[in-house]
Amino acid sequence: MTSDSLTLLENLRATLAIALHWLDTHTVQILIGVAAGILIVILLQGLKSFGAYLCRKDFGGSYWPAIIGQALDKTRLWFMILVATRIVVAIAIAPPQIAYVVHILFVVAAVLQAAVWARTIILGLVDYRAGETDATGNLQSALGLIRVLVTAGLFVLATIVILSNLGVDVTGLLAGLGVGGIAIGLAAQGIFSDLFAALSVLFDKPFKKGDMVRFDQTQGTVEAIGLKSTRIRAISGEEVVISNANLLNKELRNLALLPTRRYFQTISLVYQTPTAICDAIPALLKDIVESVPDCVFSRCGLDNFAPSSIDFLLIYEINIEDAGDAMDRKHKVNTSILRAFAEKGIAFAYPTQTTYTAAPNGTLVMPYFDPKNG
Repeated sequence: MTSDSLTLLENLRATLAIALHWLDTHTVQILIGVAAGILIVILLQGLKSFGAYLCRKDFGGSYWPAIIGQALDKTRLWFMILVATRIVVAIAIAPPQIAYVVHILFVVAAVLQAAVWARTIILGLVDYRAGETDATGNLQSALGLIRVLVTAGLFVLATIVILSNLGVDVTGLLAGLGVGGIAIGLAAQGIFSDLFAALSVLFDKPFKKGDMVRFDQTQGTVEAIGLKSTRIRAISGEEVVISNANLLNKELRNLALLPTRRYFQTISLVYQTPTAICDAIPALLKDIVESVPDCVFSRCGLDNFAPSSIDFLLIYEINIEDAGDAMDRKHKVNTSILRAFAEKGIAFAYPTQTTYTAAPNGTLVMPYFDPKNG
């Protein structure tokens, strides 16, 4: 047997002797500590069960109880046992050798448990903000990468904290991780730019799958939101692929988020329209607009004297989100205007030019019937 083996064996014997002496001289304190430890385990187990209850109960749309419940439900048994052991050691005034070992195990367990709780809360919040996109397939690649990054980051941080508590100098490790992170960031800055843009879409939700959007010269329906790009099916039929970073750097209009659509419509009438008819036009148009469901009249009036017409401006709103239904309402308003104007003999104007000619005696020949001249 080597000298190292003998030394290790002697140390184990010495530690065992110290432990037996401690058990013999602190029996009452140990029993009290064990009772307190069992109580703590029962309380922690009850807290875990309460977390499972929060996950099952509906709190009327609030997501925090469910996320906190998921975290509590992730409380591990080894953490409970080490918490109880730490209490026993503290109450029973254990020898330094035993107390040190228990302290190290408790630190490792506590840090790992904290990492598990933090991971559960962060990923629960991310999943909620994503709107539980598993059913539609939105941002699944981004969510998968987020889970990997959060898990790796938290457990790397937990490892550093554990090593630091064990007395290991982690300065060099932190410096290496910092330099490595900068190098990776510079090498993959394009990918990370699109990733963070995908995260902006995930959390800010400027649009979602199925929304009609207008971006630059493209208008269409969002078909897929990926880790690097978003695919839009243009109204002309082709698929347009736009990087997420570029998508959020310019103005984007979400045409699906229009609970109220306001229309400005110019109605041009001929100059021969009688003044009495012009006075009655706003009331007539108001009755027409309000006769169509979901349409709200705003205002109407004589807006402009154009070269070939007198122009009335009609402003009204359609309180409906679906673009197709809104177009149906607008169609009904316009056909009702045509029908009412035809019944009342109101003529629409169109661009015209009038040519005046002169008779041999120099008098103008009017381009319309003049009752004075027969």
